[in-house]
Amino acid sequence: MVGASLLLIFLFVIVGGLGLAAIIFWIWMIVDCATNEPAERNDKVVWILIIVLTHLLGAILYFLIRRPQRIKETGK
Repeated sequence: MVGASLLLIFLFVIVGGLGLAAIIFWIWMIVDCATNEPAERNDKVVWILIIVLTHLLGAILYFLIRRPQRIKETGK
């Protein structure tokens, strides 16, 4: 009985930690996009909407697709 409750607590901590890390990553991508994306075109608004509306999936897409491209183009 004690082993089962310790397992549940351990799983809760792991899942909670992963959830917290996902939220921090999501916020980091919103801030990164809002502060570093060039404002000449609508890219900034479109990517912020993608990140906000699709949550973690949008943040991952921005991190893997647009962010490296932006860094190559602008250097930041």
